[in-house]
Amino acid sequence: MLAKAVALAPDDAEIRYRYALCCYERLVMEEALAALDEWEKLSGLNAEAIANIGMLLMNLGAPERAESALRRAVSAANSDPRPLLTLIQILERTNRLDEAAHLLAQLTEHPQAHTLGKEIKLIRAQLAQRMSDHEAACTIFAELLDDCAEPHLKHLLQFPLAKSLDGLHRHDEAMNILRAAHRSQIELLRLTSPASIARGAPTMVITRFGCDPEDVAAWKDSTAPALELSPIFIVAFPRSGTTLLEVTLDSHPLLASMDEQPFVQNALDDMISQGCSYPERLAALSGAQMATVRDRYWERVHRKVVLKPGQRLIDKNPLNILRLPAIRRLFPHAPVILAVRHPCDVMLSCFMQHFRTPEFALLCSHLPSLAIGFRRAFDFWYQQEQLLKPKSRELRYETFTAQFQTEIPILLDFLELPWDDAVLRPHQTARKKGYISTPSYSQVIEPVHKRAVGRWHSYERHLADVLPIIQPLLDRWGYEGLGSSNQQPPILREAVS
Repeated sequence: MLAKAVALAPDDAEIRYRYALCCYERLVMEEALAALDEWEKLSGLNAEAIANIGMLLMNLGAPERAESALRRAVSAANSDPRPLLTLIQILERTNRLDEAAHLLAQLTEHPQAHTLGKEIKLIRAQLAQRMSDHEAACTIFAELLDDCAEPHLKHLLQFPLAKSLDGLHRHDEAMNILRAAHRSQIELLRLTSPASIARGAPTMVITRFGCDPEDVAAWKDSTAPALELSPIFIVAFPRSGTTLLEVTLDSHPLLASMDEQPFVQNALDDMISQGCSYPERLAALSGAQMATVRDRYWERVHRKVVLKPGQRLIDKNPLNILRLPAIRRLFPHAPVILAVRHPCDVMLSCFMQHFRTPEFALLCSHLPSLAIGFRRAFDFWYQQEQLLKPKSRELRYETFTAQFQTEIPILLDFLELPWDDAVLRPHQTARKKGYISTPSYSQVIEPVHKRAVGRWHSYERHLADVLPIIQPLLDRWGYEGLGSSNQQPPILREAVS
């Protein structure tokens, strides 16, 4: 209905915003961004409309398209504080905390600040948390939570509250709040995505189907690009340190990255549309068909990132770990980096995150389903890696952060890239990038550190029930298991092959 409304009144700002918001809620990001093209020329743009569009553009990963207009709105809308609030939110999300705090002080003195209600308290809590004032953040989040009457919205406050409780080492309280947050998010999904609730936690069906060895032996594609013309793929289970790795590589002048995109999945869909059975029967795809699929992949990429002459693309999407057959068929010479981190740290971090994608939110809503998903992802990877033999390298988060200056030259050698000192300063690259789409946006602007290693030790008793599920991977990688919190966390033993 909103699409029809846009067709009837294409210049109406309110209608265009509502349509773009609906696309965003449906996770159709490209349509949402397209709906806001040249939004500055729409009719009916008052201060509230500009603030709403600015907030949506920030959530879509394009805050720069709104910031200049918001600044104009702030100076022009003396009676409406909402554009100033949205500008502060954009500054926080793009890691400009000093300016955000300065403008927040102005906002609290605004004569109409009271009209913002709870929103001004929320941004105050968020900035307190970013500045590690977790006591203040906890107090404000708890007050807002007490005032929240809608059970399906409480998780929007419970997830950040748990983060500050964790920062105060109140771990059992944090875990209790997290469980409540997941229950609240499930109530929201009952309203917004009932089909996902009916299906339950995803069983990761894709991991049940592997390539046929005879079919793989018949893969031929003389049109496939060489390594230096292929993307660099970073895969993992989410929350394994891939954002730090991506930003580090993005610091190299011969590399360029983009936000996490579904382009490998899009290419997989294109392969299926050519009539093949994925992944068992990919040999039937001709060189011309693969060239077409590849061209469409690059068309999508070029809408997101401009590659300078000689630059190579970093395609980082953790869950492409489930799509190794597509990567290997599409770019047979591409290097693939598998990011590995202690499974308990990964699962804890996933459990603490607010994921918008219904399927992944459901997977992470219970530790047992999360552990099963983690195990299935890596079982699938190792089965397919043994058959497909990609040019791949495992990179341990613990080793990468502890021996950063030693690991980087080894990684660049694997990627066949020359040395450049810029890779030693990924935090500077992160600050220059401004917007980073992943939950790690607030961590990667700091110099490389080891503080996130071994966080799971504080939650050992909550993880005990899932240990049998992940034990084979702990053994494979040589990570310590539960019951070892008296040791230095975590000691990384030599990996078991």
